[in-house]
Amino acid sequence: MAGDRAEEEEGEAPPPEARAAAAVERVAAAVEAVAAGAGAGAGAGEYRNAYRRQLLALSRRIRLLGPFVEELRERRRGEGEGEEEERALAPLAAALEAALALLRLGREGSRISLVLERDSVMKKFQGVILQLEQALCDIPYNELDISDEVREQVELVHAQLKRAKERIDMPDDEFYNDLLSVYDKNYDPSAELAILGRLSEKLHLMTITDLTQESLALHEMVASGGGQDPGEHIEKMSMLLKKIKDFVQTQNPDMGPPMASRVLDSNGDSRPITIPDEFRCPISLELMKDPVIVSTGQTYERACIEKWIASGHHTCPTTQQKMSTSALTPNYVLRSLISQWCETNGMEPPKRSTQPNKPTPACSSSERANIDALLSKLCSPDTEEQRSAAAELRLLAKRNANNRICIAEAGAIPLLLSLLSSSDLRTQEHAVTALLNLSIHEDNKASIISSGAVPSIVHVLKNGSMEARENAAATLFSLSVIDEYKVTIGGMGAIPALVVLLGEGSQRGKKDAAAALFNLCIYQGNKGRAIRAGLVPLIMGLVTNPTGALMDEAMAILSILSSHPEGKAAIGAAEPVPVLVEMIGSGTPRNRENAAAVMLHLCSGEHHLVHLARAQECGIMVPLRELALNGTDRGKRKAVQLLERMSRFLVQQQEEQESQSQASAQVPPQATPEQVPENDIPEQLDSPASQYPMVV
Repeated sequence: MAGDRAEEEEGEAPPPEARAAAAVERVAAAVEAVAAGAGAGAGAGEYRNAYRRQLLALSRRIRLLGPFVEELRERRRGEGEGEEEERALAPLAAALEAALALLRLGREGSRISLVLERDSVMKKFQGVILQLEQALCDIPYNELDISDEVREQVELVHAQLKRAKERIDMPDDEFYNDLLSVYDKNYDPSAELAILGRLSEKLHLMTITDLTQESLALHEMVASGGGQDPGEHIEKMSMLLKKIKDFVQTQNPDMGPPMASRVLDSNGDSRPITIPDEFRCPISLELMKDPVIVSTGQTYERACIEKWIASGHHTCPTTQQKMSTSALTPNYVLRSLISQWCETNGMEPPKRSTQPNKPTPACSSSERANIDALLSKLCSPDTEEQRSAAAELRLLAKRNANNRICIAEAGAIPLLLSLLSSSDLRTQEHAVTALLNLSIHEDNKASIISSGAVPSIVHVLKNGSMEARENAAATLFSLSVIDEYKVTIGGMGAIPALVVLLGEGSQRGKKDAAAALFNLCIYQGNKGRAIRAGLVPLIMGLVTNPTGALMDEAMAILSILSSHPEGKAAIGAAEPVPVLVEMIGSGTPRNRENAAAVMLHLCSGEHHLVHLARAQECGIMVPLRELALNGTDRGKRKAVQLLERMSRFLVQQQEEQESQSQASAQVPPQATPEQVPENDIPEQLDSPASQYPMVV
């Protein structure tokens, strides 16, 4: 019946009055959209490309039709001849909609592409102008009851369009030739800087924000399949944009970051903050939320590289190498470093956008039957069957991503969780390891957490065999890469158990525990739990371990904990300064920067003078100066801040010494005890014990 009704409705033409009303609304909507776009885009500043003059002229002429639209709408409230009105206004509506599309392209399209395709773009301009001019030529003003004043304004627009139709206003030839020469790589290398300077200025690509918008526009072309030869065309334009970006940043090293990259300081004032290049997606130039690694080893924001691949590209955007596979591997380490950097700089860690459910490859019927049979065995009262089924699921989940998806979809997660409390330690070990393998797939993490898995995993972490405990720690690490799960895991007793494993596990177990603790301690609320669980003494033991085992992990955790007041106190109590000074002087680049970060926190705390004095004794100035010159970007910043604190401390120390010397020279000789008159001695004295510590 629904289909029959649809056919009947499709067969009936709407009455003339309805068609006329629709035409009026189409005209009005297009004019209002142009006016709204001009207002939202700050008028003259919205078209920042080679066609700015032409686009502004077109926008201005359309906005002059505003009073005409108002009178059309006013007339529609009365009665009129629908057919004539619809016949006159339908072509105008179509012309205005074409103009609106062209203006939108000028506002949102790639600035580089607009110039390279100037012949096509100018044809669009000419087509739109011709269409508008012809539509306005046939307007029956008398029949539409348009006032003389508004008619004069519309005729003015018509006259302007008629003149514009007769001349071609092409963009700057030098501009076009400059862009084409860099695009095709046929320019004199000695002239490259001059050409790039002209291009960045004329394309209005002078700030990170401009460059980011252009990069997004280019890759939006990829996503929409635009361009005659999207593969080579987009790649060449991306390389051209990279050249302009490198030129602009070389000319202006202090170029401001995107407007969104601002934080509030202690006074509540907004301040810009520079995002490290390694945290930016090479495609969008923005801080990555969900970094993933492609087969060439390059890291991109997941959404950006997925659009690139979905558009038929098989090369890496950065290296231009062919990608052997389209598989994307989450870059957990970089994601954790980005979260840590955000917290250190007072920024909200980026939230990964929720990915829409994507169709996943289904298991074959035989594979699904095998998985279902294994799940039936998990429910068996026979311990042997449970153990063998858990072991086989563990291996299947380890094998490939399709298996992980199919096993989870078959309902294995709740059944495996029920086995974590099994009295058979081997069954428990297989079950927790199967969950670890399943958790590698992003979608399965949410299923594991929502099934209430954390308390059961923590139970295994505390009571299982050593291998089960280690794999439980690895499972918590895998789950904790999601920011909101850090809170859940930390609140359910996982941290003390991880600290215990860090102290007594095998080398692999300690590494898994350290990785999980690092992830969890990125969340501020978990730092206190870790400190109270005794993590700092263990970490200091690893830092001073002569074998250097887990040194990188230990320094990373120490850097995170030093930003917490309790952590700062616990680290300070462990006499860390000599070790940290040595690390600043001779550690790996990452460990040097972490050691400098810890020292900086200690030297800004309650006992900062003690730590500054100890650092001076240990000779910190020389390694600090070297780090400030040759360290990582973060290491340089920390070293410079520490040098400033040390310099102020040394100046203050010298001033105090000079003040004491002057005071000693001015104080008169003190009377000996025999010279003090008896009546000058007070009758009662406070106990010296209340003022001075007793030396024993």
